[in-house]
Amino acid sequence: MSIQSGSLRATVFPHSTVLTEALFVVGGVGFIAALAQVALPVPGSPVPVTGQTLAVLLIGTTYGARLGLMTFATYLLAGIAGAPLFAPSATSANHGLDRIMGATGGYLIGMLIASLVLGYLADRKADQKFKTSFAALLLGDLIIFTFGLAWLHTSLNLSWSATIAAGLTPFILGEVLKIAITATSLPLVWRKISRTLNQ
Repeated sequence: MSIQSGSLRATVFPHSTVLTEALFVVGGVGFIAALAQVALPVPGSPVPVTGQTLAVLLIGTTYGARLGLMTFATYLLAGIAGAPLFAPSATSANHGLDRIMGATGGYLIGMLIASLVLGYLADRKADQKFKTSFAALLLGDLIIFTFGLAWLHTSLNLSWSATIAAGLTPFILGEVLKIAITATSLPLVWRKISRTLNQ
């Protein structure tokens, strides 16, 4: 049996029910929230270094467009409703609508859109080879940081050089490592699954 298309989740669990999908959403929200708490403050910046972008890259590419978007949307709604899910911040609480409207809210909106785009690409096998996986993940990161930087620039009335210094430069190395590790790992997982299905 060869793998045609579909997300990793849909391939491994092809006959999901409403209950199993709900469990995937709850598990995904927990995973995103856990990695969001892995946060290091950046001196002079309201944006911390977190594991949240890695969570979004993984959820988007493994869940597919529909379930990936649903999972991150649930995460956002739960955080807005008051659950302490967002990354800790020195300037605001880690929950509530104020966090979305604050200086770092654009990154969260970018992550929502990135989860959809990454899932869409994964549904079309982009995560099954390193070259396409790397390109898809890079696109996802570009979406996150485009929204994040635009929002940061507007909300704090910063110059573009100050915005980039506060919201992009400190994160470049970490994001490259996240993308490289994920883009390398996913094709290996797919290869293992393909061998298992063909046995």
